[in-house]
Amino acid sequence: MSVMELSARALAAEVRAQRVTPLEVAQAARARAAETNPQLNALTLVNPGLEAEAESVAARLAEGENLPLAGVPVVIKDNIWVKGLPITQGSRLFADFIAPEDARAVARLRAAGAIILGIGTCSEFACKGATKTPLHGITRNPVDPSRTPGGSSGGSVAAVAAGMAPLALGTDAGGSSRRPPAHVGVIGFKPTQDLVPYGPGFDEPVWGISVIAPIARHMEDIQLAMSVLADVPQAEPLRGSFAVSRDFGLGQLLDPDVDLAFAAAMDALRGAGHSLTEAAPEWAGLDGMAIMPLQYAGLAALFGDRWQQDPALFDPDLGAQIDSGLRLSGRAVAQAHQAGHRIAQILRDFLTRFDVAITPTTPCAAWPAEDSAPATIAGAPCGGRDHAAFTPQANHSGCPAISLPCGRDREGLPLGLQIIAASGRDAALLALAAEIAPLLKRIDIFQKEAP
Repeated sequence: MSVMELSARALAAEVRAQRVTPLEVAQAARARAAETNPQLNALTLVNPGLEAEAESVAARLAEGENLPLAGVPVVIKDNIWVKGLPITQGSRLFADFIAPEDARAVARLRAAGAIILGIGTCSEFACKGATKTPLHGITRNPVDPSRTPGGSSGGSVAAVAAGMAPLALGTDAGGSSRRPPAHVGVIGFKPTQDLVPYGPGFDEPVWGISVIAPIARHMEDIQLAMSVLADVPQAEPLRGSFAVSRDFGLGQLLDPDVDLAFAAAMDALRGAGHSLTEAAPEWAGLDGMAIMPLQYAGLAALFGDRWQQDPALFDPDLGAQIDSGLRLSGRAVAQAHQAGHRIAQILRDFLTRFDVAITPTTPCAAWPAEDSAPATIAGAPCGGRDHAAFTPQANHSGCPAISLPCGRDREGLPLGLQIIAASGRDAALLALAAEIAPLLKRIDIFQKEAP
């Protein structure tokens, strides 16, 4: 087995046991990126100092350091600072920006022995559900390069799914590190708000909802990453009553294969002895679009002047968001703040009655890479954010949420299952996800169960 096929935990164990050197791992990761990245555009660059970082890890091991991520290549999203490397947010405005220091999360990975393979492409300012920008072009899905990996963490998930690295960091302000993992068949975890340190880094369009989020192929690597990033311990899985809802109480249509996969997942959970109750929050008419004016206004505050001076610098989709923000009234922004607060309170209250809420991660599979959003869901025309219907609620409530692979549609495109828990229950949610993930791997909606 190639070292690039190992989990991060297994790879670090091999390095610590001196069966493979950090330099050999770095060379294998660079070769894998050279082979796969030209087709996928998952990385904006491969770290020129990769081998030097590997040699530093080898020296630290020789000095007796205990490094839980010894020699593990990681990919960092293009809106998280990595000292000395160009971090652009997918924007021409930041094409020449060099990060002056590491974000604290990156520093913690390095302290644990990780090496930085490269920078994962993201949509401009991490504010779009597909990864394609004027600066870096289109990022493609490793499962089917004609499709998008989603966004905004599209490069990070594509790199992990393609085997360039076992672990990546994304950010998640509305599902950006849950929906893309669902589209490529990997795992993405949104921690409790502020559990993982955020920054130093760029200004955010909306403060207090974005998190640093680990992405991996294996649950053990999500747990390992969270032990490094936030000292999250091992815990017993969540038990009790699980609320399950195919539409999360929003009336959102699902593509038929998503519906079938979700039903198969519920059957698998019941078969494993879990208590499931059909239930969803009562949102009082509030959905993801009710809070989007916050993003539009935030983008306008940060970049409105530059957009007015030279709109050609921007992704047209981001330009439209900025223009909307410039035209918003103070009353509309205040209403969006109130909506975000109400959504948070509704979900928090719901999670006092249930241990977790379980939904599809997305109502559809990945769509064509050239498009910013799917044209239809379940055969019906849809809005530009319908694909994100089930994810922003966890951001506004600060709750942890995870997306696990959950079967594939009839075209072989991956689908995902989302599990949300109350704030602070990260360790127990991760333990539950580790228990559930093997059940979901067996799901094949066209053959009942794979052998």
